[in-house]
Amino acid sequence: MPTLFDLAETDRLLSTTRAVRRRLDLARPVERKVLLDCIRLSQQAPTGSNGQTWRWLVVTDAGKRAELARFYRETGQQYLTMARDNLAKGDAQTQRVYDSAFWLMDHLHEVPVHVIPCMVGRLPENAPLGLVASSFGSIFPAVWSFQLALRSRGLGSTLTTLHLFREAEAAKLLGIPEGVSQVALLPVAYTKGTDFKVAERAAPETITSFDTWSV
Repeated sequence: MPTLFDLAETDRLLSTTRAVRRRLDLARPVERKVLLDCIRLSQQAPTGSNGQTWRWLVVTDAGKRAELARFYRETGQQYLTMARDNLAKGDAQTQRVYDSAFWLMDHLHEVPVHVIPCMVGRLPENAPLGLVASSFGSIFPAVWSFQLALRSRGLGSTLTTLHLFREAEAAKLLGIPEGVSQVALLPVAYTKGTDFKVAERAAPETITSFDTWSV
């Protein structure tokens, strides 16, 4: 049976869409049309009850990016330091991840575009797990589609959430209404090179159970 897609190229896109930090090109501007094309593709993602409550806030203003970076840095310094200090010895791959996270913390204000995906509505306090899952499950597929679309066009991003500890301040800065929830901040830029590799991961058999939990 013929396949509907070029599987090799599709698999390459899915397996090499990395969390990009150090290789973001801070000097190259990002065209608005490219961002809108990626958002247009993200709108094809599934969403609970066909709600389509996605909203996207694209921040290019240097002053606002600097303020968002300050929120991120003031929140992230302690958290990232503690997390890195508790790494298992010899875990070089995760150490590199934290090194790049610290780099981003110092350079976030220089990334040319900050994209904040939002959803209309607020979760009630102590919302049940099912409601939380359905709410975030209605936006994160779109976020991932957006990131895949970026990768296919030579751009990179990483999903961050540290600024959400200052969500109210960010909302005031950006004019976000009270009834809208921010869910992440994605630094977006063209990448320095496009030769991203497949990451080392455990074999799927080691993390998968069939019918009864066995892992």
